[in-house]
Amino acid sequence: MFVMTAKLNKKKLTAVLLTVILLIVAIVVLLNVVGGSSSQKIRSSDDAAAYLRSLGWQVSPTPLEVQQIVIPRDFSGVYESYIALQHKQGFKLEEYGGMSATRYTFRILNYPSGEDCIVADIIVYGSGVIAGDVQSTAIDGFMEGLRDNAPSPSGQPK
Repeated sequence: MFVMTAKLNKKKLTAVLLTVILLIVAIVVLLNVVGGSSSQKIRSSDDAAAYLRSLGWQVSPTPLEVQQIVIPRDFSGVYESYIALQHKQGFKLEEYGGMSATRYTFRILNYPSGEDCIVADIIVYGSGVIAGDVQSTAIDGFMEGLRDNAPSPSGQPK
């Protein structure tokens, strides 16, 4: 049998507690950064438009739609490709399954091909972006990530 003892005084105990607290804070910050959630807070449609502009998109001043949605719990079938698109962007949408979120939809005014039927959706939980896409509303449309074909925020080609 192996027994180990340690003698802790108040200074050592305080140092250990501070270290544990700092470690917890660091983990929480890291999860927010790595989890794909935007550091920009989205509390209104103006904030949502500003977020899209920060990615290089020119958008209509008012959203086409602001809708409360419930994130599905099951991402099988047609949702599998959507989840793959979100993972590619660093978003972990499936972690929000069953929760209510807000979807903002804006018309994109500067899509590189010049098409006028392009919209951007961002999905916000709390005040963080948890998913997003750019898509064509045409019959033979497409869906891609928020940054896939975005012009640079300065308006210059990438």
